[in-house]
Amino acid sequence: MAEHRLKPLSPLGRPDPEATAIGAFRIAERTDVALGSLAARAGREAEVDALAEGAGIPLPGPGRAAGREVWAAFWLSPAQWMVEAPFATHEDIVAHLKPIFGDAASITEQTDAWVRFDVTGPLQSLFERLCNLDIARMEPGAATRTLIEHVGVHMVRRAPDATSVLGPRSSAASLHHALLTAARSVS
Repeated sequence: MAEHRLKPLSPLGRPDPEATAIGAFRIAERTDVALGSLAARAGREAEVDALAEGAGIPLPGPGRAAGREVWAAFWLSPAQWMVEAPFATHEDIVAHLKPIFGDAASITEQTDAWVRFDVTGPLQSLFERLCNLDIARMEPGAATRTLIEHVGVHMVRRAPDATSVLGPRSSAASLHHALLTAARSVS
């Protein structure tokens, strides 16, 4: 039997996540967050809300993100959220969520499908070059979808000077390049 010694790579194809400082900006690839999509099954939305509340999982409303001690989530569409948890303790996030929600919700592993970049600095000057989103109007706890360089992304405003950009893992290099280029152009 063959012995395989596989090592995980970040979405940018490196052994460790990439973090770059450019002027006042810091762009950091995050691989320490597990992701799972959660969709309430038809007619079971109230049940999903109650189960989530009992488990300490926030399920924010439209255009919002919320976090608690272990769990965080952001709204995707009616009765659908992306749930986040620490990767170190929730690598198989579905195995943690399924016992909570049973058959009241559909849960899908998403960690390896997405790249997450946390961006800090003067966000407005950066994102006005990248997308048509008016990030100055996004308060902490806001979440939305937009396009950056023709790539559909989710943006979650974490703090006045911090946001997370989640895009398809297959577009990680392009998205990273766009963020770095824009940061260089305003630094």
